[in-house]
Amino acid sequence: MTLQERLSALALVLAGNDKLSFERIGNLATLNTTTKTSLVAAINEVLTAIGSATQINDTIISSTKTYSSQKIEALIDADVAAAVNSILGGASAAYDTLLEIQNLLQGQDNSLTNLLTAVANRVRFDTAQALTAAQKTQVCANIGVGEPDTDFVAIYNAALA
Repeated sequence: MTLQERLSALALVLAGNDKLSFERIGNLATLNTTTKTSLVAAINEVLTAIGSATQINDTIISSTKTYSSQKIEALIDADVAAAVNSILGGASAAYDTLLEIQNLLQGQDNSLTNLLTAVANRVRFDTAQALTAAQKTQVCANIGVGEPDTDFVAIYNAALA
């Protein structure tokens, strides 16, 4: 299924959900709180319930407890260290920085020229790029997006009707 088809299906589901939401606006009786006379009171009731249910516990994973900031920071630090090690892939100290890789590539002019030519043929995401209609269609087909000119607003509006 292409991205275009998935987005079209999503637009249909969202339109159906919007129809249901429009029907329920103002119906406070559907709240799952004991306070049903005011949205503010219902939200405050939920806030109170959350505040009394959450506790810090660094030893177990739980839906009613959370880790302390120190535990979260330690977990993030470990994840970052693992990501750096994964990116480096065991590279020796001689090639574990971008400058060292640059120096290596500059020593291989022919390989660098081939690499720069390949990079010049890429689709950019950091700046605008002029592509022909055929190039746009090919890029979209290559990454599974589908037709680039699909009018999702028209699909959404038709689903709302």
